Amino acid sequence: MSAPLEVVMSSDASSQLWNVSVFDVHSGSSLLSYRGGNSSARTLCLVNGQYLLSAQLAKNFINVWEIHRKEQLQQKIVCPGAVTCISASADGVFLAAGVGEAIYLWEVSTGKLLYVVTRHYQDVTCVKFTDDGSHFVSGGKDSVVLVWSLSSVIQVDLSYAPEPRHILSHHSLPITDLHCGMMGAQARVATASLDQTVKLWEVSSGELLLSVLFDVEIMSVTLDPCERFLFCGGSDGNIFQVSLGTQQGAAADKSFQCDGEGKRTFKGHRKMVTCLSVSMDGTLLVSGSHDESVRLWDVQSKQCVRCFAHKGPVTNASIVVAPANMFLPDSRPSVPLPRFSRHQLESDGGQSGEACVRLGLHAQEEEPAYLQKADRLDALMNGATDKWLAGDGENGKARVAELEEEVQTLKKVNKDLYDFSSQLLTKAT
Repeated sequence: MSAPLEVVMSSDASSQLWNVSVFDVHSGSSLLSYRGGNSSARTLCLVNGQYLLSAQLAKNFINVWEIHRKEQLQQKIVCPGAVTCISASADGVFLAAGVGEAIYLWEVSTGKLLYVVTRHYQDVTCVKFTDDGSHFVSGGKDSVVLVWSLSSVIQVDLSYAPEPRHILSHHSLPITDLHCGMMGAQARVATASLDQTVKLWEVSSGELLLSVLFDVEIMSVTLDPCERFLFCGGSDGNIFQVSLGTQQGAAADKSFQCDGEGKRTFKGHRKMVTCLSVSMDGTLLVSGSHDESVRLWDVQSKQCVRCFAHKGPVTNASIVVAPANMFLPDSRPSVPLPRFSRHQLESDGGQSGEACVRLGLHAQEEEPAYLQKADRLDALMNGATDKWLAGDGENGKARVAELEEEVQTLKKVNKDLYDFSSQLLTKAT
């Protein structure tokens, strides 16, 4: 039997049977389980396909497993406070974690704490990287969503306080969830809030594209890979599907209205829906709820095709591409996970001799094109030569003639050396 391409990873707050469980999307069979502690909401993530991370519920540390070892925790990352959310960049280079009102940003390969972002004035509830890792987006209980350019945060000058690229402040109550779409800096971001709205934004401009009002508080949100639909999990247990195909032009405000047959609502959960995820082909939707179940839905028919029972409120549930070494018991991570710093200036006293190269602030500025730089350089050289010749007159022209003669002499010397070396090599062979 070949290893599955996609799997469902889920966790609950009880930790009676496991911390994280892995199910086959198509057969529903249990494949793996990771034991030790439990996981808080929005903290389950894979790092570079080699490590599985989740934050202990209401604790100040992150549990770490090697992806192929399931029976025991391999490491713990201790943080300054209770961790509320975690996100890793798609390339596994950076790890971001919400701790209270701050966002801690680490470099995974070295464990160095690169920066502590402190722009939220209430607890951070969710943080996500864009798929290209160029930006990350954070939401908090202060009802504000911040879009950060990664290059502006991991700069060298520590006296410089980075500013968010965009401040999205149209929500009126705490942010409960957010989802970053595809296309990197051109992506769209969906945000959910206790104010009963879901809003769709553009990362590059910070423009509000769509706002949808519901009759209940929205606790989770996601987009399908083609970004044709929004899926919104309500506090009443229902999941609402919003079509994005008819949205054009300026930002639109609309209210969600279910048609007579309920064709745009997934019904089955009895309590709030805490997490949502869509398969790569957009045909399956997975949802986790406080009713202690994870459900797998057929998007086209809105029918529940499978239900995975848990022993406590579900905190995380997502469909992920199974890492290649998840089912290989003899595999080992290519790079060991280092000890993570808790303080920004913490170091090894220069013992390792390693250098950390980061993007400077100039990287944010638009670079001129190559031809523009060449034209500018040519103009500067011609201007300097003309000025020099005009100032010195005959003396300048004589000096130019001397330099040209010297260049010719050097060329002749270089040719003689080349001929002499060629003769020596020929005789040697």
